[in-house]
Amino acid sequence: MKMNRLDNLFGRKPEGLLSIYFTAGFPQLSSTQEIITQLVKGGVDMIEVGVPFSDPMADGVVIQQSSTRALRNGMTLSLLLDQVAEAREAAGDTSLVLMGYLNPFMQYGIERLFQRCKEVGIDALIIPDLPFADYLKDFKPLCDRYDLPIIMLITPETSDERIRLIDDHCSGFIYMVSSASVTGTRDRFDDAQTRYFERIAALPLRHHRLIGFGISNRESMERVCRYSSGGIVGSLFIKCLDRNPSIPAAVADLLSTLGR
Repeated sequence: MKMNRLDNLFGRKPEGLLSIYFTAGFPQLSSTQEIITQLVKGGVDMIEVGVPFSDPMADGVVIQQSSTRALRNGMTLSLLLDQVAEAREAAGDTSLVLMGYLNPFMQYGIERLFQRCKEVGIDALIIPDLPFADYLKDFKPLCDRYDLPIIMLITPETSDERIRLIDDHCSGFIYMVSSASVTGTRDRFDDAQTRYFERIAALPLRHHRLIGFGISNRESMERVCRYSSGGIVGSLFIKCLDRNPSIPAAVADLLSTLGR
């Protein structure tokens, strides 16, 4: 069986990974292709393309505001997928992950979504508000049919039993949310978060883990890399896009802040 880009990524680089999230349609409706291209040029390992939504329950103020602007700019799921198709060649072997909420995906049509994601070169999906029971019943068969994993999230409150279930029944990687809160940058991780990182690192899990929510600088990026295969950065990059005059400048700002 042919390995997908995610499997290849973890095979060639099992640690020190950098995954970057951005909201499609922000800062401009047409920004998607250039953002992907510039992140790839900057050496980013994985890119998480966010579907803007009016009620992003897992996202803090920074990403909420970027979603609002993207929707006002006219971004839709159909247009987003068309833009990803245009950017796929420039992305090369870089993994592209689609992150969005259940409501827009259901309106689009779930199997239609899987078909289109496969066509345009999406390598995995993240659906934060998808119940695990619904994943097992309705989504996992599609994941298997299209070789398109859904990445499940865990938090400090997730039990070891639940984590093992996710590890047994999902593929791709496990998304470790650093705290039981919404996205956003923080100055540092506290002792409770470090104990959580240590607890999960000690579990005999089959899948690689990436840690997201709260990475804001070189220190926090290095910290998550000690306990996982790497970090997922979102709010920091949205801020960089907002405060810089161009996308290349925003990517350079991001990488400099993270010590890359």
